[in-house]
Amino acid sequence: MIRQGPLAGRYPAAAAMVMLALIPYLALSSAIGPITPIIARQLHTSLQTLSLGSGMANAAYAVGTVLAVQLAQHLRQRRMMVLYVVLLVIGSVLAASAQSAEMFIAGHLLQGLCTSLLLIAAVPPLALSFGPEKLRSTAVIMSMCIFGAVTLGPTIGGLQAGAHAWRPLFWIVAGIAAAALVLALLTFEDAPAADPRAPRDGAAILLAAGGPVAAFYGASELLTHRFLGVQTFVPLIGGLALIVSLVVYQYRAKRPLLTIKTMLSSTIPVAGIVIALCAAAASVSASALTASLLAARYSALHVGLLYLPELAGAVLTAIVLGLVLQRRALQYLPLAGMVFLAAGIAVFRIQLPPSQTLTLVGSALTGIGLGATVAPALFCAGFSLPAANLQRVFAIVELLRAVAAFMIAPIFAHFALTVGGNPRAGTGIALWIGLGLAVGGAGAAVLIYLLGGARPQAANMVAFLGGEGPGWHSPPLLDAVRSRSSYSRLADQPIES
Repeated sequence: MIRQGPLAGRYPAAAAMVMLALIPYLALSSAIGPITPIIARQLHTSLQTLSLGSGMANAAYAVGTVLAVQLAQHLRQRRMMVLYVVLLVIGSVLAASAQSAEMFIAGHLLQGLCTSLLLIAAVPPLALSFGPEKLRSTAVIMSMCIFGAVTLGPTIGGLQAGAHAWRPLFWIVAGIAAAALVLALLTFEDAPAADPRAPRDGAAILLAAGGPVAAFYGASELLTHRFLGVQTFVPLIGGLALIVSLVVYQYRAKRPLLTIKTMLSSTIPVAGIVIALCAAAASVSASALTASLLAARYSALHVGLLYLPELAGAVLTAIVLGLVLQRRALQYLPLAGMVFLAAGIAVFRIQLPPSQTLTLVGSALTGIGLGATVAPALFCAGFSLPAANLQRVFAIVELLRAVAAFMIAPIFAHFALTVGGNPRAGTGIALWIGLGLAVGGAGAAVLIYLLGGARPQAANMVAFLGGEGPGWHSPPLLDAVRSRSSYSRLADQPIES
């Protein structure tokens, strides 16, 4: 008999479980900045130690995206999901009740790892199991969980910093994780492993673990070390090399764990990856660096409230994503998002530190930009492949997005303090780089579409969810160029009499 919980098969309960499981850590990742000095003081540790702890938690988040795919192939997925939520509760309680830096870091690391495990284990089944009519709601939920939570973080962190406390926030997170566990049990519906005959790819897991750990270690050390130092530059470059090695290894593997070759050989997924990476990296300079300048003028709560329009932008774009998900406009949405993101960065760049009015306008624009880029680009990539690959697509895009977002942030912060002679000039340079990433990413995506001969089209959700094939046709990468070259060669050949 298949074991089922009393709420198994009910979409509202399953969706609520996903939201409660994903939001806490993603909100903490942007809320922890203002309260880090308070945590360091109460746990009698240094800011550098906590920086390293946050870096390792982010690395664990990146590693979990690939680990979840491997575990899903050989183990019963719903049972593993319950285990992930149990570990999330344990990690949250450890962090909230921490009496030492080691205890806090261990709990926070578990939070990061389990959040990404749950993202890959829970969101694709939610998207595929309830038919086309619920897919729009799932897209809105995913966008809100990832980007809505992140944009809400600074305000939450400001509230806690204003109260000179941090444990209440972490206990609330632990309570939310416990509620997610209850819903995971109530919605439990036993399911077999995805593919027990799939290879156990230990090399891919090692590369996926070693790359982010090394890169994020180097990035976290930038708080107290120079960029070209042995403790920073070597692990940064080494970690990036391992991540590139993972991509190359999976591209060439006969039976890969990740669908790298399929994605990188197709036009629309490549364009989606480019936009997701550039948007994640560019948005860092827009919010975090300008907020650090404003922190010298206003309280943490005041700064957090100035960036609250980001949340409104994320909510708006999540709703828009749901409305256009099954329309041709979905493929235009990431490009529009890059335009909004570039506009937001340009508004911040008008005056440094930005005025309150410029901050409100800039944060609203960047919130719209970030929400309209990564999640829509992810779905564009996912619909370009058969539904059975959706879990792997999510894993690849989220791994690369996490590396771009979490690694670039400390690098930009370091440059803002060390380049240009003062933080204001350094922040201005970083904003120009972010603006270049936004504009360049949009231009690169358009060029990829043109060179591949891709055309925006509405997705066939019935065929996609029914396992009949991709939601739309994505031509091979550079297909238009290759076709033109083949035509030219045929035209140049002499006609035989």
